[in-house]
Amino acid sequence: MPLPLVIGAVLAGTVGVGSGLHGVAKMKNANETIKIAEQLHQENTARFDEMSVKANKVMDALGELELKILNSFEYFSDLIERIQNRPEFVAYNRENVKLPQYDKEQLKNVSVGAGILLGGLGGAAAGTAAGFAAAGATTSAVTAFGMASTGTAIESLSGVAAINATLAVLGGGTVAAGGGGIALGTTVLSAATLGVGLMIGGIIFNGVGIKLSNNADEAYIQMEEAEKKINQICSYLDKLSDEASKYIEMLTIVKDKYEEQLYSLSSILNKKSSWNEFSPHERLVTQNTVLLVGLLYNMCKVCLVRKPGNGKDINTINKTEIHKMIRGAKKVLGEEIHVN
Repeated sequence: MPLPLVIGAVLAGTVGVGSGLHGVAKMKNANETIKIAEQLHQENTARFDEMSVKANKVMDALGELELKILNSFEYFSDLIERIQNRPEFVAYNRENVKLPQYDKEQLKNVSVGAGILLGGLGGAAAGTAAGFAAAGATTSAVTAFGMASTGTAIESLSGVAAINATLAVLGGGTVAAGGGGIALGTTVLSAATLGVGLMIGGIIFNGVGIKLSNNADEAYIQMEEAEKKINQICSYLDKLSDEASKYIEMLTIVKDKYEEQLYSLSSILNKKSSWNEFSPHERLVTQNTVLLVGLLYNMCKVCLVRKPGNGKDINTINKTEIHKMIRGAKKVLGEEIHVN
């Protein structure tokens, strides 16, 4: 073979080997890029899961606490009804702090509704009580006392059936009324979306649960997009956990004071039942108990979050109402007539 041809063949072979090595290098880099993207996405998802569990735990604790408080109101109402010749307990309205007037039926309804929901929590998934807290436990309890989509009174249901019926209404109404029914309610409110208070737009969850592309560049872009969403969610969940913890702290202070006064009222009624026989001290105990019930009723009514109108964005934390209620609670406790 002429020398020039031999040299040409060698050169051609050398170029071929170089191209092959470059291709292998690209494949190796691509595989490494995909592995890095997958690892980062797994870490981001794990961080998201950790924040979700934390937020669910705090919000569930708040929801259950509120339902237990509301459930106690029937006992309180029964005590008040035992007082003969009692005066009309007027509503509290001072400096933008308004508390409802004593209403026997209203308290009974919310108490029964709260009891229904409490009875169903044992078999419900994590995040269910969180949903009730976020939507306002008082509203949730009243809803539970209402009607299910079948026309059956929810109060005649029990367990998960009652929970589902309530979720249907809170989720947008019954199908017959043009809402989404139980299916939508469960989607919006159940643990699958971290409760109504923790609900994030579906687009975000799709981002969190993505299966990264086999294409290195696309996989990394997907990971980065999901990371932005996860960062946004985690920031929201962290702030929500913080606000819920503050609310639990204030609610517990009021609850403890209420239970103390409720016990004193019960002790009084074990000895006498006529308001005319009550001492000034005993009348103050009664009035304070009524005042605290109104305060707790309103505190449990607060929605901790607001759902976005477009249904896609992250919920917003209802800080304005939360902080307003905490300030109001401190004011009521400060003005409450303390008795020994």
